[in-house]
Amino acid sequence: MSFFGLGKLTGIGKQKQSSAPSSAAAKVQPPLFLRKNHALSHLVKGSFKGVVQLPKYTDLNEWLSINTFEFFNLVNMFYGVITDFCTINECPTMSAGPSTEYTWTDTQRKTIKLAAPQYIDYVLSQIQTTLDDERVFPTKIGADFPKDIRATLCVIYRHLFRILAHVYWSHYVELLNLRIEGHINSLFAHFISFAKEFDLLDRKDIAPMADLIVFYEQQGIIVS
Repeated sequence: MSFFGLGKLTGIGKQKQSSAPSSAAAKVQPPLFLRKNHALSHLVKGSFKGVVQLPKYTDLNEWLSINTFEFFNLVNMFYGVITDFCTINECPTMSAGPSTEYTWTDTQRKTIKLAAPQYIDYVLSQIQTTLDDERVFPTKIGADFPKDIRATLCVIYRHLFRILAHVYWSHYVELLNLRIEGHINSLFAHFISFAKEFDLLDRKDIAPMADLIVFYEQQGIIVS
């Protein structure tokens, strides 16, 4: 199955994309994270292909789960670094660039707009609850993973991606000031490589960061 060919996934948030006029789009400067000197700042050199591949004799669901826990902790940590800058006033919507805005679906199935810090808090809390659920991610020897584990993983990865995309688009200056752009670039490339290896993201999900992903594919960092 193609990394970009998965069917529509259901989740707790929705993505809205708008098309800006071509004349206006032409005047928009590319974001800082697409500048070559910033994009090529990495802690890990070379391709992540060998890092994400399923090790021999390792159970697939175990490998997916271990990496999911790690990605959650790392994304949570990086967001914690810039959380003082991600406020309701500074980030009144959960966006990832000028044409992508994410909305939340509440328990009544109503779609609502939230400020980025509220949205991210809901997402991280939801994921943490899911990861702690023994019925979804069993820790006892001999316990089986649920049959719908892949659907659950896809939802988790979609929302972790949204947090990373928001951080890139809205808080990359802070990352540069802290001189940790190499850290998040390596995390992002690792995350995308893993999602690509196991078909955990859909093409429409990664649209806000597609240019950076293509660049990393051209550089051989993410194997296309």
